Amino acid sequence: MKKIFQTSLAILALTFIFSACSTPQNTTASTTSGSSISRGKFVGTWTLTNVSYDGLLPGAVHNVFDQAAPNDFVGSTWKFTNSGNGVYTLQNGASQTIFWSVFNGGSTGTQFQFKKLYQGDKAKNVEEGYRLDIGSIDNANMSLRSPIAIGNGNGYIIYSFTKSK
Repeated sequence: MKKIFQTSLAILALTFIFSACSTPQNTTASTTSGSSISRGKFVGTWTLTNVSYDGLLPGAVHNVFDQAAPNDFVGSTWKFTNSGNGVYTLQNGASQTIFWSVFNGGSTGTQFQFKKLYQGDKAKNVEEGYRLDIGSIDNANMSLRSPIAIGNGNGYIIYSFTKSK
């Protein structure tokens, strides 16, 4: 019985490791027409104040956005302009230029999406990016949920932001 439990635990841990992080998805730079959340709600400077987990064990995900561990993003600053340009900067000084938009996916609900841009990239030519479910957003706080596949369902990494400007 102990051996079955240990094997099951090892398989579960491997599942977390292989499915850990927001899997890059094909994205398009869509506009918010038809979306229930206005693009303007996101414009400004946001600070990621907390990372929590729903249906996942803390530490089960080692890398998000192909960059760092989820907790390494706590304290990061995210700046979004109305044109869709943006940048996030981690506490360690690492900075990433992005192009962001709001995606109205119908059955998947409204999602925040972004693409990483590197020197010389044009957003229209970048096909991979990240989509996060919008948990809530108002003039002062925002919550984004990153789905992580676990077996037949999903767990979530929840990113909580406060608006600073």
